[in-house]
This record gives sequence, C-alpha cells and structure tokens, in this order.
Amino acid sequence: MKILGIIAEYNPFHNGHLYHLSEAKKVTQADYIVAVMSGNFLQRGEPAIINKWIRAEMALNSGIDLVIELPFVFSTQDANGFAFGAVKLLDSLQIIDYLCFGCETADLDILYPISKFLQIEKQEYKDIIK
Repeated sequence: MKILGIIAEYNPFHNGHLYHLSEAKKVTQADYIVAVMSGNFLQRGEPAIINKWIRAEMALNSGIDLVIELPFVFSTQDANGFAFGAVKLLDSLQIIDYLCFGCETADLDILYPISKFLQIEKQEYKDIIK
C-alpha cells in the first residue's frame, strides 16, 4: 500500500488542484491520499474565502481520502513555518510514502539555485523583505 501526502490550502479548490491530484496519484501510483490543509485562516493570517468544512468536502469529493487540519499556529505562518508544520504533521503519521507539491515551474535550473539561496539566506536579507 502506497500513501501520498499533499499539503494544501484549496482556497478555493479549482481545476489546477484537481490536475495536481490526478498527476500526483498517477506518478506515485498511490493507493490513498492524505492532505494536510489549513483551517479557516491561511498563510500569514489571511482568512479563507471558503470555510474549512466546505474546502475539506471538496477535497474528499476530488479524490483525497483523508483531510487533516494544519494547526492554526502553523497555518498562519509564512511559507517556511507553514511547510515545516505540515511536513512535520505528515511525518508524524509514519505512513506517508510520497510527498507531492505544486509549483509555478518545473524548471529545476530555476528552482535549485533558489532553494540553495533560501537555505543560506542571511538575517539582513530576511529583515529587508519583512
């Protein structure tokens, strides 16, 4: 049995999300999908435009087998805090075989240098972009 983990907000759920789920399941050949989803408040404290119950129902109706709410303390953080909490939650389940996520580009020549930069960014830079 293979289980796929997804981290999402689905605010709102749309065809791009459906495509992502379909492709992720096809690539991983997962039997089940577990999604960690923010509640009524999203990254940086922004309120969701659709409540968490409706978004969870939309996710379940679109092929996700289990939706787990990301605790408020993580769901309202910046991207790093959000991702940290969600990955930690999925890891704590000790059942996830794959973690899939969407991004704006699949060009690794763009993504890899950015990821390296973010790993070593200086406090001065963090202070400037606040």
